[in-house]
Amino acid sequence: MPSFSAERQTRTTSVFFAAVVLCVSFVSLAECQTTPPPATPCSAYKNCDTCVPHAKCLWCLTTNNCTDYPVSWLLPPASVCHLSQARWGVCWLNFEALIIALGVLGGTILISITICCCCCCCKKRQSGPDRDEERFARRREEIKQRAEERKVERKARHDEIRKKYGLIGDSDHPYSKFENE
Repeated sequence: MPSFSAERQTRTTSVFFAAVVLCVSFVSLAECQTTPPPATPCSAYKNCDTCVPHAKCLWCLTTNNCTDYPVSWLLPPASVCHLSQARWGVCWLNFEALIIALGVLGGTILISITICCCCCCCKKRQSGPDRDEERFARRREEIKQRAEERKVERKARHDEIRKKYGLIGDSDHPYSKFENE
């Protein structure tokens, strides 16, 4: 019985220790969570370099001001700023060129993926002969073999006929059949 009580005491201690660790972790989690400070409005930024690093802001060169990016539109409307004058992400690249570059890059990636898929599918298909090709190859070989056998039989018959009528002479002398006449 003494070992049973020692084992029970060890389990109780382990459970108590786990409960304490769990409580401490929840308390420390609750203390770490604080509300973020209010975001700075885009209109507070006075030049392009401070405006464009923020994804929610758009710099317009014609008006030289930083405005909130119109998230309800995919592209900012002309009433906010013309695409050729809008800057987003970096100051040296206008929004129009950015859209064209991203479109070309996306199209290139899609075409590359399509070509890779087609190549992989074609390579798989041509990796080994399928059943029909094997069957046709076997049939072709059988037909060739039968044709060869018939050719040998035909040659043997023709040789017998030539021998019967004395047309086969000395094979060393090509004009031997003309000497008998």
